Amino acid sequence: MPDRPTRRELMKTTAALAVSAAAPAAESALPKGEIGKLKISRLMLGGNLLARYTHSRDLKYVYRLAEHYNTDEKLLETLALAEAHGIDTLAVHPDPRTMPVLKRHRARGGKIKWILCTEPPEAAPVEGNLDAHRRRVADLVEQGADALYFWGVRADQLVKAGKMDLLAKAVEVMRATKLPVGMGGHALATVVECEKAGIDCDFYLKTLHHHDYPTAPRPGQAADDFREFPGYWCGKPQETVEFMSTVKKPWIAFKVMAAGAIPPQNAFRYAFEKGADFVLAGMFDFEIADDVQLAKGILADLPNRPRPWRA
Repeated sequence: MPDRPTRRELMKTTAALAVSAAAPAAESALPKGEIGKLKISRLMLGGNLLARYTHSRDLKYVYRLAEHYNTDEKLLETLALAEAHGIDTLAVHPDPRTMPVLKRHRARGGKIKWILCTEPPEAAPVEGNLDAHRRRVADLVEQGADALYFWGVRADQLVKAGKMDLLAKAVEVMRATKLPVGMGGHALATVVECEKAGIDCDFYLKTLHHHDYPTAPRPGQAADDFREFPGYWCGKPQETVEFMSTVKKPWIAFKVMAAGAIPPQNAFRYAFEKGADFVLAGMFDFEIADDVQLAKGILADLPNRPRPWRA
């Protein structure tokens, strides 16, 4: 009898078959836009699941479930499927577990673009530590970033502390790389104050989701910009939509599904109709094909979109 294939061989075969089956989907490509000089698909792959992280509120077992499901090999399959279906860009926190997988994907010929977050908690310029920030930015460029964005949690903190000069200096460090540079944020005030101060970024990565889901905050509960309990990451959706309609920079909307509480059909339409130029969505491998088809259908039918495309 011939030798039985190893588990690794089976996984490689499965991944190859999955990509082959998905190839026809790429023929009708996802619409694209530009941030700086970088052309990217309007539906992008979110990074939390790539880092085995989920905002699962008090369902602690889900964290372990995601970590056990998204093995390195499964993530490689996910990246290949995303590309085969026309998703050509991801945005991710470049943690030590995720980056080796992304590099392996590129070594195998993968072309998906990386928008990397600059600021881990231990290397942020909240206390004026621009040297750590400068080293971090240089490291991300060396690793192969196609674009950079300033971590939204840290940006929110700097804006609340009134440290716009420090934020501007941090962005200057990023701009020196000649890559597209974005500003992340959960707080609407982050975008508002960056616009007032003329912060020189190419795009915003700002949360957007409505509050029409069972575990959404009730009236008066959304006092913060984001919270895990009740779970929300855009405290002021209508105000966000209204202000972003005045912003001329491209807008990547993230947390559009409120960490899985809103179905993608509803979430994607809401985000694109309300003005987002791109949607960043966390997806397991088995969700990619359906989500891409949903996005294509929605992007082809947006009669109620008032904000001009900014990318």
